Amino acid sequence: MSSLKSLETEHPTIDSNFQKFCASHGIFTVEDFLLNDVYVLLDFAEGHSNSKELKQGITQVLTIIDSLHPPWMNGVDLLTDAQRNKQVLSTGCQGLDLLLGGGLREGQLTELVGPSSSGKTQVCLQAATTIAYKYMASVVFVDTCNSFSSSRIAGFMERLLNPSLKEAKHKTLERIMSNVSCHSVFDIFGLLDLLHCLELKLRTQVKTDDCKLRLLIIDSISSLITPILGGGAHGHSLMVSAGFLLKKLVHEHDLSVLEHTNPKTVSVTFQMNLLQVFIQQWHFNFHGNAVAFVISKYYDKLSNLDTYVTKFCHMIHFPLVGFVVSFSEDCSAF
Repeated sequence: MSSLKSLETEHPTIDSNFQKFCASHGIFTVEDFLLNDVYVLLDFAEGHSNSKELKQGITQVLTIIDSLHPPWMNGVDLLTDAQRNKQVLSTGCQGLDLLLGGGLREGQLTELVGPSSSGKTQVCLQAATTIAYKYMASVVFVDTCNSFSSSRIAGFMERLLNPSLKEAKHKTLERIMSNVSCHSVFDIFGLLDLLHCLELKLRTQVKTDDCKLRLLIIDSISSLITPILGGGAHGHSLMVSAGFLLKKLVHEHDLSVLEHTNPKTVSVTFQMNLLQVFIQQWHFNFHGNAVAFVISKYYDKLSNLDTYVTKFCHMIHFPLVGFVVSFSEDCSAF
């Protein structure tokens, strides 16, 4: 939390006199302010000769706190927000789009799970290419294991281009590549820094439809989370912080987030914890009482998968009757 002193430059009412008043009550940061009874502080302020200025300072801090958090929303407001400007973005894989009910939804986080070399990165690269080309949108690709390949994007572009437009291939490829920005991140701290910078950029940028950021890809989240799992409470808090920032970006800026993990690296227990952090991390497609999702044909622990899906549906109180698994060797099979 910010210290009160750091707010003085931008908010003159939080001057040295107000800071001394707060310090006399053990308040040095915004977090300390939240832990104290505001009405008690107002009563103490009444006893000072500069009570008017102190009350203005208290009001200013409360205004800052309110501005950092969205207002409470009822069910109708949430439904309206969910239906407003929430589009479905094609991944470029017809079968995967069908399975997901049209594709990747804005305002939601989708996760692919499968063992190494099962085509998860190829799905991410194809989704980045399709969305950058078809929707003329901006895509941020977070590369955690040196898996980003510009040549693969060029290959996917070859399939998307109309034969009659082959002569404009170079110009189109240049535009697509400029719309896809790759950031190399190799630990959880780098991811947190990147998400903070991305949030600040989205908050301050002029909102236009031209090259709007619509997709954030993390390839892959497990390589960042796994090293901190043994850190006890500290590791858990870092995981929660990453989940909170992703959820905030998704909901406040209508982003679609696509990431993947390796079930052999991340245990079923950890996946359940991660699921509770991200809430909508798994993009299940509910048709009646069935759950549909994609998994590699090389996944050899179907019993564990059965248990995991059952636990997931029980956790969200969903009356599971059965679930559908689409087996595929790689992205090209969809």
